[in-house]
Amino acid sequence: MNALLLLIITIPLIEIYLFIKIGSVLGAFNTVALILFTALTGIIYARHEGFNTLRTGFAQLVKNEIPIYEIISGAAIAFAAVLLILPGFA
Repeated sequence: MNALLLLIITIPLIEIYLFIKIGSVLGAFNTVALILFTALTGIIYARHEGFNTLRTGFAQLVKNEIPIYEIISGAAIAFAAVLLILPGFA
């Protein structure tokens, strides 16, 4: 429990520190633009890969097979998309 609490506190502090450091080097506008670019890239990536996984999953269902790989792949894509959409440098 203490390790989880420590992570919940330290990860946002590291993110804030990196935002300040990178913002002082690149400038505030460029830092915000970089964050928005990674978020948009994450959204586009998640949508594209999600549709591909959905299409192959339906193909498996048409063949009367259970789309186990597609279910696991879809969960991994969702997790990756969340990490790309959330703002952060660490």
